[in-house]
Amino acid sequence: MSYVEMPGAQVPIRMWADPATVEEGAMQQLRNVATLPWIKGLAVMPDVHYGKGATVGSVIAMQGAVCPAAVGVDIGCGMSAVKTSLTANDLPGDLSRLRSKIEQAIPVGRGMHDDAVDPGRLHGFPTAGWGDFWERFDGIADSVKFRQERATKQMGTLGSGNHHLELSLDSQSSVWLTLHSGSRNIGKELAEYHIGVAQKLSHNQGLVDRDLAVFISDTPQMAAYRNDLFWAQEYAKHNRAIMMGLLKDVIRREFKKARVTFEQEISCHHNYVAEERYDGMDLLVTRKGAIRAGSGDYGIIPGSMATGTYIVKGLGNTAAFNSASHGAGRKMSRNAAKRRFSTRDLEEQTRGVECRKDSGVVDEIPAAYKPIEQVIDQQRDLVRVVAKLKQVICVKG
Repeated sequence: MSYVEMPGAQVPIRMWADPATVEEGAMQQLRNVATLPWIKGLAVMPDVHYGKGATVGSVIAMQGAVCPAAVGVDIGCGMSAVKTSLTANDLPGDLSRLRSKIEQAIPVGRGMHDDAVDPGRLHGFPTAGWGDFWERFDGIADSVKFRQERATKQMGTLGSGNHHLELSLDSQSSVWLTLHSGSRNIGKELAEYHIGVAQKLSHNQGLVDRDLAVFISDTPQMAAYRNDLFWAQEYAKHNRAIMMGLLKDVIRREFKKARVTFEQEISCHHNYVAEERYDGMDLLVTRKGAIRAGSGDYGIIPGSMATGTYIVKGLGNTAAFNSASHGAGRKMSRNAAKRRFSTRDLEEQTRGVECRKDSGVVDEIPAAYKPIEQVIDQQRDLVRVVAKLKQVICVKG
């Protein structure tokens, strides 16, 4: 579909979602964002749903300002994927052992490593710049300095919620590894700290929603936020890289005879800020629950625990600020899903997938999400599908 344009106070709201299917709370958030004096454009992805301040599934372009809530509290959250030389025929009939080995290697939920992972011990892992990255920790907000030990031990861990590690098969029966995670607790701490700082600034006192507080260019507060933001985005990228290295090592050990090889990894943020130029303007583009989909850019768009993942290539649609959705998007809250569905429902909807099927992940049940095929269809002018993957193992926190 092409986009539907809705009226907004400062800019029109370009929607790749059917406005009739978007909950009123999310629509009001979009209208609120369109009132910001600094905004130059707003694109809404088909997986849009209610968030904090700004909706999940929105792309906001501003000039001379950035809104921390339009990035999200899990700064740098995103996905990685890699195709392996394995095929379905190489996999055992019972995948429970393999899932267990993955969970032993990569802490999930609130878990962390006993000791910080040494990337030098991971097969083929690039360690250039690793020391410099951690030295820069001294330059981030004082309020989170005491978190350094935790941050180092959480590097290479999954987290919970919709974060996942998966083994999937494509239409040619090739095995893929995919994972979804972000900047763990340290990114959340930094985001919440800076949102609090922004809310106290004088230029934000008349906003329709205090959660839409912004930082203005060429101010100390903006400089501090940008420093911490870009560090957290890098942390998230390293976190996924470490996890992928650990996951690859599990696969190498479990399939020694196959001498597994891996193609080049695909990696993309979907909660982040980028400096981009549109219509002759230098803009700060925040993607909250959206990926960059410039012409030829590879992207990853997952569904839910049992509905698969799409590998896509961007078509470079500037009306959407070269963006696409980051997933299927929730159609009901976590609490609503827990009230409505049981573990028996979860077992039925995840049949054929080796995964948790207990009450702790009922809120991640596939029926709590929008149909991924519909979401992909609504953005045919944003991305081209390269491969569809169907998971056979799904690890959740």
